[in-house]
Amino acid sequence: MADTIETTDQLTCPIGDVDTFDAGFLQDPYPFYARTRAEAPVYRHPKSGVVFVATYDLVREVNSKPRIFSNKFAARLRAGGVEEQSSEELEIMAQGWMVADTMLTADPPEHTRYRKLAMKAFTFKRVQQMTQYVGDLVHDLIEAMPEGGCEFKTGFANKLPMYVISDALGVPRDKFEDFENWSNAFVLMFSGVANTDMRIWAAHKIVEFQKYFVDVIEQKRANPTDDVISDLVHADLADEGDPRKMTYEELLSILQQLLVAGNETTAHTITAGTKYLLENPGQFERAKADPSRVENMVEEILRYLSPTNNMWRIVTEDHQIGGVNVSEGDLVLLRYGSANRDETQFEQSDTFDITRENAKQHLAFGAGIHTCLGAQLARKEMVTAFPILFERLQNLRLDTSKGDFTYLPSVLLRGVTNLNVLYDKAPRP
Repeated sequence: MADTIETTDQLTCPIGDVDTFDAGFLQDPYPFYARTRAEAPVYRHPKSGVVFVATYDLVREVNSKPRIFSNKFAARLRAGGVEEQSSEELEIMAQGWMVADTMLTADPPEHTRYRKLAMKAFTFKRVQQMTQYVGDLVHDLIEAMPEGGCEFKTGFANKLPMYVISDALGVPRDKFEDFENWSNAFVLMFSGVANTDMRIWAAHKIVEFQKYFVDVIEQKRANPTDDVISDLVHADLADEGDPRKMTYEELLSILQQLLVAGNETTAHTITAGTKYLLENPGQFERAKADPSRVENMVEEILRYLSPTNNMWRIVTEDHQIGGVNVSEGDLVLLRYGSANRDETQFEQSDTFDITRENAKQHLAFGAGIHTCLGAQLARKEMVTAFPILFERLQNLRLDTSKGDFTYLPSVLLRGVTNLNVLYDKAPRP
């Protein structure tokens, strides 16, 4: 029973032999997730020493205890928590700035201060007013798609959230390729499967990102405009009662999080969601016939994919979770992708069902104080985009002649690499 498992030595079930950082495993982790929920919902990975938490209730429990399960994991990973840094990588990164721990990698009270500032850019009111803007952008992107068919992720899904976040930040859309490379570099650094050459490439791109945005920060400092970067550059950060402007290290940290959170997970969800609908024609027809189902459909796509599939925590004091002892300094991996397939929470959890009544109870955006800052923006983009895609891309279907659909090899993200589709494009209304 799981509540008697306290050390790796006591874990005798075969799941202990599975290499969960293997790229092949990451293509389909769900059979393994089901076994861990049943046999060892909390256990220590025998090779890495990482403590995995697999069930819905236990993942929520960890998120409810941010003092014990800390988000200040960046330094630990840089120091070799699961990926050792090469001397060449360190030399490259030294040419840039060592970013501060702000939102994702910070704890209260620092986390609270930074999050309040960033939240001003994505208030509920502001996001709700973006329907027309997002709709127009979706139509523009469809107009630019080739007739007959395309690779959907690069042809549409990557561009929508990237253009939205670029416009919000106040930087030109023609930097799209650079933004995409920079975003990919940040994801790669925490992927858990990157080799030395990949990390060196990512280091170069991260320094490029930093130098570019330091120039933008200075431009906005001298000539503020109506955008997120200007707001952040000129915001007062109350630091122990002494208001001040944020440093490069703080601003770059927030900007890289906005770039990745505002782009990667939404692009993957739109792409994977389109695949799930095309593979389930009955579900697809229901969604097209009844627009009122789209909001719940988006929640089910988020649950089923769980684009943030896992997330790190650091244990700050000896504790017990699910009857299992964890120690100060332990590295914990919260398995959101497993929690969102937990049969005790979601009936027939491996079935994609856009009518699922409790779909919105998913943990795709996390839970607790670290719930994703861009959750409402991501929902707005998808709820707006899907009906327009249904209307404009008629006879939408998978192009099975172009190779297999694969998932991104990453420990943290559940993303897709490609989706080839065919369609008959309808004129813009």
